[in-house]
Amino acid sequence: MKKNIYIAIVTLIALFVANSMNAQLDSTLTKCRSHIELPFISDGQTYTALLNGEESAEFYATFYGGTTYRIVGYSGKDAGNLIFSLYDQERNLIFSNSDFQNAEYWDFEFDNTLDCTIEAKLDTKYMASGFAVMLIGFKQ
Repeated sequence: MKKNIYIAIVTLIALFVANSMNAQLDSTLTKCRSHIELPFISDGQTYTALLNGEESAEFYATFYGGTTYRIVGYSGKDAGNLIFSLYDQERNLIFSNSDFQNAEYWDFEFDNTLDCTIEAKLDTKYMASGFAVMLIGFKQ
């Protein structure tokens, strides 16, 4: 009997935590989507990672020459909690939003097609852990 009660309690706690994490992810994704509006169209991908402390996540994207792109990144309820940096194939820094007070989005236009790495990490001054959510849109 005690074992069944224990299992029920653990299951309820797990469901509550999972539901809470899903709600946080949904609200963060909604904030990202608010910046991908016409004339921008989403590339159809949602880039997410659960980060803790100094951890970082890497996402890979190809940007085509002659196209304007918007990269959006959020973590948590407030803007400015996520630092994202864009690197070329040789790991040369192209852009970091940390140079612009952790702006939640930035527009880029590429002259040539370029494979890039996008590194995302939390600004630990504001958050110790959370979801990193990023979207990429392109101008029609």
